Amino acid sequence: MSLSALGNNTSAVEVTNISTHGVWLLAHDREFFMPYNSFPWFKEQRVSAILNVEEQFPGHFYWPDLDVDLTEEIIEHPERFPNVAHST
Repeated sequence: MSLSALGNNTSAVEVTNISTHGVWLLAHDREFFMPYNSFPWFKEQRVSAILNVEEQFPGHFYWPDLDVDLTEEIIEHPERFPNVAHST
């Protein structure tokens, strides 16, 4: 089966900005900000690794190069998830 037979590949999720403060993710017309103090896995990573994001199912995002997976709930409310690693 050729890739063209699968139809158009439109990404519903993309990283829209990377700054010294954190990463912005756009998913289904919603933008999420992930500050490095709550999401340290993105700090000091290659841009290509941060940009390589997949939506495995609605609201569940995975960065295969970083082995990081997050849900919308975790991104919106990181304080509810105390097992988040913190940089020292």
